[in-house]
Amino acid sequence: MSADDALRERRAAKRAELEAQRARHTKTGGPSGARRKGLVIVNTGNGKGKTTAALGLMLRAQGRGLKVRLLQFIKHERAKFGEHRALERLGVAFDGLGDGFTWRSRDLDASAAMAQEGWARARADILSGEWDMVVLDEFTYALTFGWVGWPEVEETLRARDERVHVVITGRGALPELVDFADTVTEMHLVKHAYEAGVQAQAGIEH
Repeated sequence: MSADDALRERRAAKRAELEAQRARHTKTGGPSGARRKGLVIVNTGNGKGKTTAALGLMLRAQGRGLKVRLLQFIKHERAKFGEHRALERLGVAFDGLGDGFTWRSRDLDASAAMAQEGWARARADILSGEWDMVVLDEFTYALTFGWVGWPEVEETLRARDERVHVVITGRGALPELVDFADTVTEMHLVKHAYEAGVQAQAGIEH
């Protein structure tokens, strides 16, 4: 057997092991046997770390055999930041749905249309039953700008399978979302290297 064949066999065995873990967790909620309850988790606030925390949660879920999906409402589909390179290596599904930094957009109507199209995809993923965790990164902006209505989002969250976790990140989370969510963390800015003239760095900010 060649080295390539051996590597393919190990990868296939690992995939089979992860699928078996996922099946066990779906039935029992984990090693303790407790039934899994899908949570709505919100990371908001003006401090750094909202997306980073969501990515860490995805990594933990992936390690436990859960099937996870990332949808980014600001970053465009061709973005290749550090997290995208890592997720590709891990085989985690992700998509960029936006047009870059929305507050710099020259065509807010186009940005709104992209957000609405992105929400349609996110809604389908949340309700599909295919995913154990769906992360809506920087989705709060679509809500606060009024591009996606909260009543439809609330209806979707209530209609999802009770085992599906949904994680939402971004500044200025709507009070309605905060009230609805199970877990809310507000990142508070104390100081940032950018204020001292340190520019964004690969591997830290992107």
